[in-house]
Amino acid sequence: MANLKYYDVILKPIVTEKSMNAMSEKKYTFSVHTDATKGQIKEAVEKMFEGTKVAKVNTMNLDGKNRRRGAVTGKTAKTKKAIVQLTADSADIEIFEGL
Repeated sequence: MANLKYYDVILKPIVTEKSMNAMSEKKYTFSVHTDATKGQIKEAVEKMFEGTKVAKVNTMNLDGKNRRRGAVTGKTAKTKKAIVQLTADSADIEIFEGL
């Protein structure tokens, strides 16, 4: 298990049309550290955003894509995505306000 602090777990929010539609159901999408567990993600969201209570966390491991530049081939970095479901009485996350 990785020795991650809560501020190292969440890298950035993911803002797409699909994730914006899910926010009406209090589901928020984040790009997270590849070694982060669901428990660490839950703890990080509750500590970073005041008044939030996490009901559940769904994670997805995304492999890197194959890229080519001339004759040289390679892969992009692996990433991990987390969809965080908040409870009904939880406060909304402020960084998504006004989007």
